[in-house]
Amino acid sequence: MEMTSPPTRTDDRRTAAETVADWRIRLDAHGEIHGMHRVLDARHGVVFTDEEADTLLVSFETAAEMRENGVGLPEALRVAGREGWSQLCLYCEGDSFFRTEAVFAYIDELVDSGFFDGFGRVVFYGAGPCGYAAAAFSVAAPGAIVVLARPLATLDPARAGWDHRYPALRRADFTSRYGYAPEMLEAASRVFLIFDPEIPADAIHAALFNLPEESLLRCRRLGPAPERDLERMGVLALLLSAAGHGRLDAATFFRLYRRRRSYRPYLQRILTLLRTENRAGLYRLWANGVRAQIAPDGQGRATG
Repeated sequence: MEMTSPPTRTDDRRTAAETVADWRIRLDAHGEIHGMHRVLDARHGVVFTDEEADTLLVSFETAAEMRENGVGLPEALRVAGREGWSQLCLYCEGDSFFRTEAVFAYIDELVDSGFFDGFGRVVFYGAGPCGYAAAAFSVAAPGAIVVLARPLATLDPARAGWDHRYPALRRADFTSRYGYAPEMLEAASRVFLIFDPEIPADAIHAALFNLPEESLLRCRRLGPAPERDLERMGVLALLLSAAGHGRLDAATFFRLYRRRRSYRPYLQRILTLLRTENRAGLYRLWANGVRAQIAPDGQGRATG
């Protein structure tokens, strides 16, 4: 039997590089047909899908998540495509927070060309570090609706020295242009901030945004990445759709958020918590409710 050597780390790096190269070729092809793809620097790029629509959905996403979503295109494009909207996605390799001169220059270019003025409604969306970017750069489109999931306000040590989750960014400049995200939201028409208040760091960042109560959409027990659960429940797409139609408000969010009542991971988390806290009576009641909610296939159904 012919023996083959296991892949080396060099082989792994070469394969990863080839994957990124192939992915960028796919983005180039999409851009040539539907709009534009442009590499801004080694870690950042932008994809624009032009539908000649009155609504523009702007998203900030990671390249890794785009490559892993099955189509290699922006996740927000799924929503924009169904709605017939135009879509602009700025993407990054890793958690860069989009703090780079190339991104600043591109946003300046959009402002100088009056790009955002060509749309009747503009919606910005991002989560985590990408949520920071969505908030910070929304100032380029006054009157925009901004939807944020667990955004960071800044990593400036003077304001967020307590947040040690992104050590590689500790020396990044968060004080110059587009720096402090809460201040960049002053020109937005509406802001919606989704977070789990039981994640301390996310709750503190949410407080730094100093938003009115109706803008704070609390998702208890969803954990450090609530946008992922909302996406799996089918809620996130509906929220962005409602925002693009100018119909998103707190009542709409919490009506859609009822879907958690038949979302198995959420129900299981509550069961685990009750068991951990030795609350036997509540555990039995909740377990009975879970059995009533979970569909026969074990996946759970969204009841709306």
